[in-house]
Amino acid sequence: MLPQINNDDLNVNFEVEVQSSRTYKIDFEKKRIVGYVDGREAIKQFIVKALDTERYEYLIYSWNYGAEINKLFGQPIPYVYSELKRLITEALTQDDRIDSVDAFNFSHVKNKVHVTFTAHTIYGPVETEKEVLVA
Repeated sequence: MLPQINNDDLNVNFEVEVQSSRTYKIDFEKKRIVGYVDGREAIKQFIVKALDTERYEYLIYSWNYGAEINKLFGQPIPYVYSELKRLITEALTQDDRIDSVDAFNFSHVKNKVHVTFTAHTIYGPVETEKEVLVA
């Protein structure tokens, strides 16, 4: 005889709980941790940290964390513009709190490319800038 299973016993109700974005606050100028940060400020800090961390370089981070910006060194400026847009979008949209990245604006002086962009987050838009050494 086979056991009988009641399908009502298999229904389990799950509640999705959104985790807090509270994290340690980094003082980038003094290179130290100074308390905690949450919400919009935590997103801003994540953006800076993710773009400053080279993907696959550090074992402590997941392979989904960081950007592959160093590979742009020595490449032609038009290529850097298009790839930088893709790399930034790919790096930032790994985080569930960031929906999209757009409004890219590029400029370059000598061996540096300066990019500004807007990250659309669950806390509202965050305008950010990044400077990349390409030569």
